Amino acid sequence: MSSRVSRMVKHALVMMVGTFASRILGLAREIVTAAIFGASSQLDAFYIAYTLANLSRQMLAEGALSAAFVPVFSQTLLQKGKDKARNLARQSLCILLLAGSAVVLGGVLLSPYLVKIMAPGFDPVKASLAISMTRWMFPFLIFVSLAALAMGVLNSLDSYFVPAIAPALSNIVYLIILLVMASRFGIWTLIIAVLAGGFCQMALQWVWSGFKGIMLLPEKPRFKDPELRKVMKLFFPYAAGLSLNQVNPVISRMLGSFLQDGAISVLNYANRVIQLPLGLFVIAISQAVLPELSRCAVGDTKEFRETMRDAVRFALFVVLPVTVGLVLVADEVVNILFFRGAFNAWAWHATGVALAMYAWGLPGMACTTVLLRGLYAQSTPRSALLVTLSSVVSNVIFCLILVKPMGFAGLALAASLGFTFSSFVGGYLLARRINHPLEILGMKWTFRMGTILGIMTAAILKFKAFYPFPIEESLIVRCSWLFAVMILGAAIYGVGTLLFKFHEWQWLRGAFTKKKETDQKGDSHNDQ
Repeated sequence: MSSRVSRMVKHALVMMVGTFASRILGLAREIVTAAIFGASSQLDAFYIAYTLANLSRQMLAEGALSAAFVPVFSQTLLQKGKDKARNLARQSLCILLLAGSAVVLGGVLLSPYLVKIMAPGFDPVKASLAISMTRWMFPFLIFVSLAALAMGVLNSLDSYFVPAIAPALSNIVYLIILLVMASRFGIWTLIIAVLAGGFCQMALQWVWSGFKGIMLLPEKPRFKDPELRKVMKLFFPYAAGLSLNQVNPVISRMLGSFLQDGAISVLNYANRVIQLPLGLFVIAISQAVLPELSRCAVGDTKEFRETMRDAVRFALFVVLPVTVGLVLVADEVVNILFFRGAFNAWAWHATGVALAMYAWGLPGMACTTVLLRGLYAQSTPRSALLVTLSSVVSNVIFCLILVKPMGFAGLALAASLGFTFSSFVGGYLLARRINHPLEILGMKWTFRMGTILGIMTAAILKFKAFYPFPIEESLIVRCSWLFAVMILGAAIYGVGTLLFKFHEWQWLRGAFTKKKETDQKGDSHNDQ
């Protein structure tokens, strides 16, 4: 059991390294975008177009495909070999491309209605720009569909690093195009940059999957194939559930369109910052745990439950200190990242508030994301749908309650509260599925963690009181201040968790020491 957990942690760490590069570059693209376009009405229109294309991507390609394909592909690879798994991947690709093309065509034709739904508060000029951008943005879905399938194949082959860095290549291409072409094409440069980046992200993973022995070429689906039938049986319920999940950003954009100009841009900037810890830790862990859970012996409830419990606990172990730190220094982080060029003082403080509100939801996001992987591995689309539905309903309720007194900050907080609520629903449904409590957070673990986080919070607040953020100083001095806060918090958290002998440190050590042992047993796993 410890070997399985250590292997999962090792794969998660590999993904974190690659994801760190892509998320840092993602922040860089937002910094450059903010400096060139600020928080403007044109940028609001672009983000509406990008959101619509991105919703389709998350629903169809990266979301439902990963949930339905990876468990079946992993089991096929383990039980029937690479040739059978290759055939399954190629048939799935054909179906995915057909479905993706239909969605692209529908998106282009229905763009006026989609923008009207997404941003009912836009004036005619702003809405017209958003419609035009949406029509050009939708082909992005085709590129990421193939990238998502390749990522699922590579993860199942225990190859995590290349899929993790593929978005970094996309961001590099985006930045180059933006810096070279923005002065000539203005806001339309963003559309060109997104499409070119998506193509490069696809190409890298497609080539690497071929290098790993599974060349992804479309193959005529054989609908009597039991593995393909299982993928399709799971795909559509998961797609329906994930389409519900995309209601959350739609609600935020809809209500944000009635607020002051720049509100949608502010929420997007804050969301981009929160994507760094979310992608670096939460998504990396959840991507690593799904193949492991899928490999668990059928009916082995104890093994599955322990792997699930340890995955959630490890995610919280990593995310909780990040949450506390980000809430306490959100304003300072935004100042360092964005406060330059067209990004003015209002945008700075507004984005800082939104970021703090989003940060409160990181633990809930972590738990919900990992628990959903458990439900996917158990092939329970109905339960996964209920988890998503609980997130949507609670988010809508909180949005309606909080938008009037808190404005855009209320919309960010509502998302956090919705994820927190859905994490409890996911834990309950998964425990009921395996007919055994998950026992993720015991009283002892919770008390020790709470004590350490409390000491960490007090220390950071004292530091801020004695050494206020040097707002008037150079970027280097401000970055040094933030780095000192990070070192202080990390030192307290690291020493505290070591003194309290948290098991998570054993898993981390095992991630580095188990490789040599498993290699000697002939059970090594590729990480590149």
